[in-house]
Amino acid sequence: MIPERCTFCRGRLHEGKAEFIARVGDEIIVIKEVPAFICDNCGEAYYTADISRRIDAVMKDVHEGRICARPLAAGEVDLSV
Repeated sequence: MIPERCTFCRGRLHEGKAEFIARVGDEIIVIKEVPAFICDNCGEAYYTADISRRIDAVMKDVHEGRICARPLAAGEVDLSV
């Protein structure tokens, strides 16, 4: 069930698309154009149960090595002191 308001900032939600980003080992996985309800105020994305199951299936395939992602150039910054 999708809430009417953001649970973090109480902003209103609207239908849109989001990117799902996860770290798997040393790799970052990005799933683009994921249907979501997005907070107008803070940008937090909320997914329906069906979309969450689809994300879980993709992530399972990634963990089991059935999906080969193309490498992208990226920078990483470590702010630890």
